[in-house]
Amino acid sequence: MTNSYQEQARRFRSLHRPGEPLVLPNAWDAASARLIAQAGATAIATTSAAVAWSAGASDGGALGPERALDLIARVAAAVGVPVTADIEDGYAADPAGVGGTIRRVRDAGAVGVNLEDGRRPVAEHAARNAAARKAGGPALFVNARVDTYLLSLGDPATRLRDTLERAAAYVAAGADGIFVPGVADPDPIAALAAGIPVPLNVMAGPGSPSVGELAGLGVARVSVGPAIALAAYAAARRAARELLAAGSYRGLDGALDFAELDGLMAADPAVTH
Repeated sequence: MTNSYQEQARRFRSLHRPGEPLVLPNAWDAASARLIAQAGATAIATTSAAVAWSAGASDGGALGPERALDLIARVAAAVGVPVTADIEDGYAADPAGVGGTIRRVRDAGAVGVNLEDGRRPVAEHAARNAAARKAGGPALFVNARVDTYLLSLGDPATRLRDTLERAAAYVAAGADGIFVPGVADPDPIAALAAGIPVPLNVMAGPGSPSVGELAGLGVARVSVGPAIALAAYAAARRAARELLAAGSYRGLDGALDFAELDGLMAADPAVTH
């Protein structure tokens, strides 16, 4: 690893502070990453769903590792801040394959990964996290995702306990952080933050507590998944429908200036944030 990579990795790790969370508006291509960095983001996270959509695939493994890794490299090259990559389940059938993906992610320039458990047994995903830890070395930030709330797994009465048990197994396997998407109520968020010994990441959006409220609950990292991409695609559909149906252009109001965006993409990544 280069000194630059090590410095980016140290910087990214230092941004995870309970009560003062790292806020990640997720990107899906080089242009969205630069715009997010320009807006003041201290790090960039990719969203695997929107990355897949932008490449003409559905979410959930349809994209495959080659195109996903190409996008990660493009985003890492486009910005001067640390990049963490959403790599779904590691694009691999077993822990050895996860390790291979992780080495390629690191080579692409990302200093962190999200690795989701989905419906896998705890022990199986713990082994995948251990493989990611070994392949990524001490610098890579491994954020283990627990999908109990997102997928409504198990008995709601024991979901918090089950989540904490999964989190403990993943931390023991080497995870640096725990990501619990799908939880929005303050009480379980506070309990998760108190019961997990590493930084807690939650996915926020309309209906979620504000970033300030999440900070007060002890959250260390807040991301929004594909929400910004969905908003961008909604704007594209509205503008297209208006143009085709009415022949008018109100849907283009508020668009970015061509020269501004073109200039941003031409700039040195180090000065785009």
